[in-house]
Amino acid sequence: MLKYHNYDIVFQEIPDEVTLAVNLTNCPHRCVGCHSPHLREDIGEVLNEKAMDSLLKKYGKQITCVCFMGGDGQAQDVETMARHLRQHSSLKVAWYSGNTTLPRNAQLFDYVKIGGYQANLGGLRSRTTNQRLYHNINGKNVDITERFWR
Repeated sequence: MLKYHNYDIVFQEIPDEVTLAVNLTNCPHRCVGCHSPHLREDIGEVLNEKAMDSLLKKYGKQITCVCFMGGDGQAQDVETMARHLRQHSSLKVAWYSGNTTLPRNAQLFDYVKIGGYQANLGGLRSRTTNQRLYHNINGKNVDITERFWR
């Protein structure tokens, strides 16, 4: 079951987008130096279509993108939410995953960030990062990580 702890409107997670970042819980990764270790816990509210529709009703006119932050333990549920957004909104859909490979259904997302946080390599803003942000352009995943280095 997909759960979320909180959400916020952010401007730096996805380039050129006003993003509703939804922080998902039950993270299976144990990244040393994680900025949100509480998201490892089984806490929060259920994120289903009804809950997503409620968030969109509240924030839909203020945002251009929804980004799922985590959810790697419930990948199929994240994909279900992406499908729902595709069917019921014109918003872009993104997923920040700590996995090391793109999800099998990456085409459901306009953007996918992969790679767990490694403090010695830094986050997306670091040129040495292991993390990558891909933009799905016409079915092809293009690495746009360098946009964070400007």
